[in-house]
Amino acid sequence: MSDIVVEPSRSTDLENANEKNEVKIEREQPHYPVWQWVLTVVGLYLGALLYGLDTTIAADVQVAVYERFDNIEDLAWVGLGFPMASVAFILLIGRLYSVFNIKWLLNTSILIFEVGSALCGAAPNMNALIVGRVIAGIGGSGMYIGYVHLFDWTRSLQVQRLTLSSALSFFSALGSPKKLVLYNALIGVSWGTGAILGPVVGGAFSVSHATWRWAFYINLPLAALFSPVYLFVTPSYDPRPDLSVRQKLGTVDWVGASLVTAMWVLFITTIAFSGSTFAWDSASSIALWVVSGATLLAFAAQQYFAIFTTPAKRLFPVHFLKSRSLIMLYIATACSSTANAVTVYYIPLLFVFTRRDDPLGAAVRLLPFIVVFITFVMVAGATLPLVGRYSLYYLVGGALILTGSALMFTVRGDTSNAKIYGYEILMAAGSGITFQNGYAVAAAKVKQEDKSNAIGFINTGQIGTTALALAIASCLYQNLGVQALQDALSSYDLPKAVLQAALGGAGSHVLTALPPDGTATAINAVAGTIARVFGMTIAGGALLLVASLAMRHEKINLDGAAAGG
Repeated sequence: MSDIVVEPSRSTDLENANEKNEVKIEREQPHYPVWQWVLTVVGLYLGALLYGLDTTIAADVQVAVYERFDNIEDLAWVGLGFPMASVAFILLIGRLYSVFNIKWLLNTSILIFEVGSALCGAAPNMNALIVGRVIAGIGGSGMYIGYVHLFDWTRSLQVQRLTLSSALSFFSALGSPKKLVLYNALIGVSWGTGAILGPVVGGAFSVSHATWRWAFYINLPLAALFSPVYLFVTPSYDPRPDLSVRQKLGTVDWVGASLVTAMWVLFITTIAFSGSTFAWDSASSIALWVVSGATLLAFAAQQYFAIFTTPAKRLFPVHFLKSRSLIMLYIATACSSTANAVTVYYIPLLFVFTRRDDPLGAAVRLLPFIVVFITFVMVAGATLPLVGRYSLYYLVGGALILTGSALMFTVRGDTSNAKIYGYEILMAAGSGITFQNGYAVAAAKVKQEDKSNAIGFINTGQIGTTALALAIASCLYQNLGVQALQDALSSYDLPKAVLQAALGGAGSHVLTALPPDGTATAINAVAGTIARVFGMTIAGGALLLVASLAMRHEKINLDGAAAGG
């Protein structure tokens, strides 16, 4: 089957093309049957779901991993390695997608993701598992951005009234261009569903005969099932066919890419190690903070002054910082992502301690969150193009997250299940109604040539905040939790290492082996610590409210806007 190739216009020609709704076609339009397009869509949604699944699947396999490798100091990296690697490479990968063939970059990303998954499943030790998580995170980031770019390309063709035989008749069946926002928003629904189901799937494997290793191996047969679709059915699109490979590589800001990768890795490492591995006032901790700060300043200066690059090639869209709307959208997306990540990770842990659930039973407690989150993402996707006033969605979402978080902050060991379910439903509604909107609104508010940058910008806020929120939450949980248990169990003189293991769920049998009064006191201490972690989402909900009030209270036209993931 011949590929679909569209040659983009030069910058001046692009504006004229947009005005006239015309696209230059390099070759004759091939026949692209609806069934092939449907297979492509299903394959892309499955990939987005797998990426979301791997973002959080470690939440409920850490106990089993600890029991296998007995390394509590590095256990947090099983969860942090994947999202950290994803955000560290997002901007670079986004730039590569703007010049290289989308189909083949996507397939390369899938291969990297599968290699990482295989290494995780076969890991002989903790270090190998963490390396596998990092590799999978890089590949997953490339998959996710590739799906968004591929859908944005096909969306652009539809909006510009270009018909590729019957290929886009599938889009036409959806109705007006506004409905494409809902259609494309399913990328985000797929990722969000995977992210929420991650603890459930991980918990199921960790208590089964398949063991926790299949929580990672499962990616291999699923990807293999759709590999023919990715290789032979997915359309091929080269955004810059006029450039050689060397010229394309020359468009990348490699210095900026190196600095931003180092910045994210150092910053998340610093947060994860401070207090738990290194004392806050130790030389190691101080050195990490200094180097992290210096790297951040170096990246900011390099981008602002275009050092070793040019304003057109620099990795970060600095001009976006002049847009109040884009900054507020970034902040709002980050706050929504924080509420989602913290709830998904810490609600199951709460039930592990307070109800003594096994990993699967604890993860199933997320079902109310899952159903409500997906429902509200879809409601937002369906109604936003009709309402147009995006700030209202963030206002309502911020209020819901703030209310749910404040109530979660009051949870203790004897808080009823019904109350906890109610609180997590509020969190799910607030997160769901705001989780994906930033992509559509940002794409609608920038020029055509900046749409790719807008997708990467919002994606950094969403995925980057997931990694950052989990790192900060882990730091709070470990530091506050150890102190709370030491205070609650001071008469038992338990070593700090035992308390750290207990906080991870891996040594919880130590707490239940205490006399009844001691066990109840310890469980209340842990429940109180988890509740205090939701102080992060209280701040996030409040900041989301402020951001919504700072947005332009305008009604925008989302015809042709890209909804990303």
